[in-house]
Amino acid sequence: MSFDFNPTAWQIVPARGFDQLKVGEIFRAPSRTLTDAHASAFQTVSCDNHPIHYDTGYAQRYGHPAPVVHGLQVLAFTAPGATLLPHNFGAIFIAFTELTAKFLVEVHAGDTLYSALEIIELTPLDGKGEVTTDVTVHNQKGELVLSGRHKYLLRTA
Repeated sequence: MSFDFNPTAWQIVPARGFDQLKVGEIFRAPSRTLTDAHASAFQTVSCDNHPIHYDTGYAQRYGHPAPVVHGLQVLAFTAPGATLLPHNFGAIFIAFTELTAKFLVEVHAGDTLYSALEIIELTPLDGKGEVTTDVTVHNQKGELVLSGRHKYLLRTA
């Protein structure tokens, strides 16, 4: 097969305009199982060296069955780039502007996490548009471990 390759035209999914997005669309990330290596890597990057995250004895003394994965690491599972959402935005994406999160159930190495972003609001602004998504992370038991919201600013014109 022969064709002219253009890397700027290489898209995973066709990009859409703000007016083509729909409330209720859900963008899922592939499941991921956390390991001790993931937790160690995040500890190194975040510089959060609290023993609750790596010391089994310490964690158990304070009522946890095992070291607790960093909350911000769980939040990272809601990164829009882990889904196809920003690929749908394409060149109209301006900024990730806001987020909220509630940590509901602790996460441990060995847990498998399932993340999703659902468009809940599309707000036209002056020449721009704001996309609001509900974000969720469930574990392998079906428990909601994190819930929150993201907001993104897009070009409309």
